[in-house]
Amino acid sequence: MAIKTLCRTLIFSCLAVGISSISTAQQAATKTLGVVLEKPPEGHFVEVDGKFMIPYDHQIPGTDVSFKMIPVPAGVFTMGTAEGDGQEVRKSASIAVKPFWIGQHEVSWAEYLGYMEMDANFKLLQRNGIRKVENREDVDAVTAPSALYEPDITYEAGEDPDQPAASMTQFAAKQYTKWLSLLTGTIYRLPYEAEWEYACRAGTTTKFYFGDDDSKLEDHAWFADNSDEERHASGRLEPNPWGVFDMYGNVSEWVLDGYEPVSDAGKAKQESSVEESFRKPTTVYPRTLRGGSFVSEADLCDSVTRLGSDDEPWKEEDPNYPKSPWWYTGYEGLGVGMRIVRPWNTDVSPEQKQLYWDADLDLIREVAYSRIDSNGRGALGKVDEELDEDLAKLKK
Repeated sequence: MAIKTLCRTLIFSCLAVGISSISTAQQAATKTLGVVLEKPPEGHFVEVDGKFMIPYDHQIPGTDVSFKMIPVPAGVFTMGTAEGDGQEVRKSASIAVKPFWIGQHEVSWAEYLGYMEMDANFKLLQRNGIRKVENREDVDAVTAPSALYEPDITYEAGEDPDQPAASMTQFAAKQYTKWLSLLTGTIYRLPYEAEWEYACRAGTTTKFYFGDDDSKLEDHAWFADNSDEERHASGRLEPNPWGVFDMYGNVSEWVLDGYEPVSDAGKAKQESSVEESFRKPTTVYPRTLRGGSFVSEADLCDSVTRLGSDDEPWKEEDPNYPKSPWWYTGYEGLGVGMRIVRPWNTDVSPEQKQLYWDADLDLIREVAYSRIDSNGRGALGKVDEELDEDLAKLKK
């Protein structure tokens, strides 16, 4: 389907108050969050198989924190990826993208703190003989990140609840999406790199989703020129055409892919699906982030440029050995964050779930367990939709 046709299938305007209540009733009828059976009279929606994907808010169980998801239509686009200066671009023709939802905002501290609290909560449950993990390979076993070794380092760029969470490794980001998925009963994950770029572009083919004029970047991104070396509350600048905020700047966003330098990528490749364009990580470093951050120069904050994770400079303040599998401590790491997606297709195999959520290398898994076993920095626990109820009973 052509991009112009795709764009015409979407209605881009704010949801009216009336549509919210109608959508809630329709969602109850379908029993599927974010899906209604009748075409909404107004607002932003995507039609799929005679049903309609709509924006929705999802409250994290056991908290008063919620996040908003925005539907993204299926389509075909030409993906371009570039090195840091944005000059050398590899193009992959005709990547077919299936419909999905994407977070309207980057994952916030308010959202991520619930996962950080699992360090203490899992230990509390274990002391009471509840939810003990007998087999670390259990599909519902999740690692919780250790308490921050030096909170001032991570939080020096901002810790307000509505600012994007930052400094987590890709492993921690994946475990966060596993925790959230098992807790809510809904599949959430990091985007594939192709999905991220497709959602960022929002039907455009220019360097930025707003065109090619670099001077307009300050209206859309917090980056080195305007951030004052701080992370900023999400949603304060202009969104992309599909209503998604902060795709450029604020924090660079994790995707599932490993990092393949353009110079090693060869010529343009014909790729028929997002999964086929996926580059599975084979080493701990580097892995791919997109969009640039508050510490990035403008040439990292566009629709095509990629950033590869690094070891020593990103963990230079960590005195532990092995270094934390969950946190970065160096300056560049302060600008690392994430945004989540939810696939339309709920038929996800166990192998796919492992790819989405768990360590993809034995070394990463071993380091996490070593930290948990040797000094209790971090924890392991079982997560399902009754977790918050069990915790509430213990904390009475």
